[in-house]
Amino acid sequence: MLRFLRRRKQRKVLVIGLDCAPPGVLFETGEQNDLGLKGQLPNLSRLIDEGIYGPLSSSIPCITVPAWTSMLTSRDPGELGFYGFRNRADHSYDRMHIATANVIHQPRIWDLLGAADRTSVVVGVPQTYPIQPLKGCLISSFLTPNTDRQYTFPDELRHEVGHVLGGEPYDVDVPQFRTEDKNHLLNQIQEMTEKRFAVIKHLIREKPWDFFMFVEIGLDRIHHGMWQFWDPGHYRHETGNQYEDAIPDYYRYLDREIGEILALIDDDTLVMVVSDHGGQAMEGGFAINEWLRQEGLLVLEDEPLYDGLVPFEKVEVDWERTTAWGAGGYYARIFLNVAGREPQGRISPAEYEKVRRELKERIEAIPDNEGNPMGTVAFRPEDLYRDVRNIAPDLMVYLGNLRWRSVGSFGLPDIYTFENDTGPDDANHTQDGVFVLWDPRRDHQAKCLTGLQLMDVAPTILDLMGIPVPDKMQGRAIQR
Repeated sequence: MLRFLRRRKQRKVLVIGLDCAPPGVLFETGEQNDLGLKGQLPNLSRLIDEGIYGPLSSSIPCITVPAWTSMLTSRDPGELGFYGFRNRADHSYDRMHIATANVIHQPRIWDLLGAADRTSVVVGVPQTYPIQPLKGCLISSFLTPNTDRQYTFPDELRHEVGHVLGGEPYDVDVPQFRTEDKNHLLNQIQEMTEKRFAVIKHLIREKPWDFFMFVEIGLDRIHHGMWQFWDPGHYRHETGNQYEDAIPDYYRYLDREIGEILALIDDDTLVMVVSDHGGQAMEGGFAINEWLRQEGLLVLEDEPLYDGLVPFEKVEVDWERTTAWGAGGYYARIFLNVAGREPQGRISPAEYEKVRRELKERIEAIPDNEGNPMGTVAFRPEDLYRDVRNIAPDLMVYLGNLRWRSVGSFGLPDIYTFENDTGPDDANHTQDGVFVLWDPRRDHQAKCLTGLQLMDVAPTILDLMGIPVPDKMQGRAIQR
């Protein structure tokens, strides 16, 4: 009898990951925020109204990689040693590497749980490919090249997934979310998500687990692909357009699926809802390398004659006369050409901090396309992180505090653009994601918390499951 009681006290944790879910959508009803959907999401509303919740400050940069891994290791990007999907492999000008599972050297939550003899089921969490063993089972994420390769652990789990889906292939992502064919995009997202939830519900029912986590990437894809149709504040929004309800419909669908999942768990299971960052309307793009060229900081071998957009990698740079160059993306990465560090470095090490400080000031002073303050913030990595490993950007830039995207290509008619060089994209990220913790045994009274940080999630999970939090974790267990 005593053994039975002890087993009953061991709590399980289910983590629902909603990539790109913003606090203003999940926590607001729409009365004060036109985008609030809380009143239309009964299952998520129940978790919020009966649990603890609050905005969850993401990593800097607040992008999918490194944010999810920062959350699950409780280490910042500097300690992890990667700052986005693509990172400099060395101090040459062209060698890059992709941040796959192979670059993660700190234990994630399921590694720590496995060492404590707890079993995990993991579905769709970024940076889980190539497959690595764990105590439990795993289905990898959108960075998986294709499902013809091993995308599950154990490998035979893929046959079980195929059986659940009636022989249909499992979709780790939509093939192309930056497309003008919005009907096709919506169909892809819906089909992918339906498959994922069919598999998730099967695994919840059929597999032993103490910890279960999944991440749904579809929310991120529909935000980037469809935001203009939903948000009246988007500069391209047209009232009454045919896709006006596409994003709210998808949220309502996710909520129904979450309701079905909640019906499958018992009172021994705590439920957590988290996102890696939020989302907002993108105001435009800023051609960071063209600006650097106009400022005399980036010099090309020849005056460019463009026939359309030309990626930075395709131009000939005069490195001996170049001070800085940049990379495009949801945030801008600025690299300085330092003597003794880069092959044809121009900045003396003694002048490095002076040059970087002055460039930071110049970037932060850039106005928007109408001459108003843009509100750009440029970060020095060593000011953000406990340690700076591998090769970080010299400056990490939130253009317009992420309302503007960094465009690395040349060939645009202006440094301000309203077309994305990698395909249509309506949204950028925001620093705050969401955190919700619901305990079916807890007194059902909502409690809103402030000051929550992404790295608090892993120690909170360990604390809920009665496992000591390693000293090296940077976050803290959130108190209920």
